[in-house]
Amino acid sequence: MSGITYVRGDATAPQGKGVKLIVHVCNDLGGWGKGFVLALSRRWPGPEAAYRRWHRERAGNDFGLGAAQFVQVEPFLWVANVVGQRGMRRGSKGVPVRYEAIDEGLRKVAEQAAVLGASVHMPRIGCGLAGGTWTRVEPLVARRLVDRGVHVTVYDHG
Repeated sequence: MSGITYVRGDATAPQGKGVKLIVHVCNDLGGWGKGFVLALSRRWPGPEAAYRRWHRERAGNDFGLGAAQFVQVEPFLWVANVVGQRGMRRGSKGVPVRYEAIDEGLRKVAEQAAVLGASVHMPRIGCGLAGGTWTRVEPLVARRLVDRGVHVTVYDHG
């Protein structure tokens, strides 16, 4: 009903033909070392290196909540580093996920997917270490991507 295809599998090995864009959520502290990013780094060093450089040089770029960085890892495969969580720990201010930042990042993903003619592939972004709920994220994915004609596949590991 949502227009999103759900499959069991590994989002770092996206299914289908054509240009593909893997989307995941990063934090705003420059930390890369837990969760889905480990699977990305096992396959390609580029997304981590680009994210760390983007954070390090943030005084002169757009790094921050809602920003998206696109890193080509293979001829027809890109990774989108979307800054969608504030910090890394759950605490008195709640969970790190920031839905409005994910929404803004997905807007940028939709633009890039259109430019590339790409389908989008992702785990349930913002719902792991970031502490979000898919019932809040799924409508953002549907509105920003599916409603604009972007084919989205969500991967549940296992």
